[in-house]
Amino acid sequence: MVLGRLTHYAFDAVLISAFLAGVRRSTGLTPTSLKSSTFGENNKEAQTWVDRYLGVGEWVMDQSIAVMGSSGFFERKR
Repeated sequence: MVLGRLTHYAFDAVLISAFLAGVRRSTGLTPTSLKSSTFGENNKEAQTWVDRYLGVGEWVMDQSIAVMGSSGFFERKR
């Protein structure tokens, strides 16, 4: 039961991170609460954690785009 709940929360966190990565790529918008100036100079560990978290979203976006691009179910329109 606990493992299932933990897996669910982890999956949700990855989806949110990927969503934020997509918003940043398509619009350039980023949450102001995640800027490095918010954490201050003393809390480098928190900034590193946020950067890694958002990096997971970037990686998920890249992998999703690669899979969709090679699939016959999607086509690119510009």
